[in-house]
Amino acid sequence: MYRELINTAMKTYYVYILKCSDNNYYTGITSNLISRLKEHQIGKHQNSYTYRRRPVELVFYCEFTDVKLAIKTEKQIKKWSRAKKEALIHNEFEKLPNLARKKFK
Repeated sequence: MYRELINTAMKTYYVYILKCSDNNYYTGITSNLISRLKEHQIGKHQNSYTYRRRPVELVFYCEFTDVKLAIKTEKQIKKWSRAKKEALIHNEFEKLPNLARKKFK
């Protein structure tokens, strides 16, 4: 039982950003990043956002051990402007607060 608790507590979740062939970004969450990337590349889910935008390229990911925090982060990033996502992708963290205050068209 102790081993089961450790395995559950130590599970890793990934929030990731893909750059699609049309230069749009897709943000998602998964517990198996490699497998999920393969699914995006082969078009496993025909109704998914990335299906008609292949090939896709992984441009950012971060790891979480708390699934609730991972879900919250994914939802937050999905609302961000393109400029703010690109600052995150390029590790330009100092730009993030300023980009949150600007309106982009």
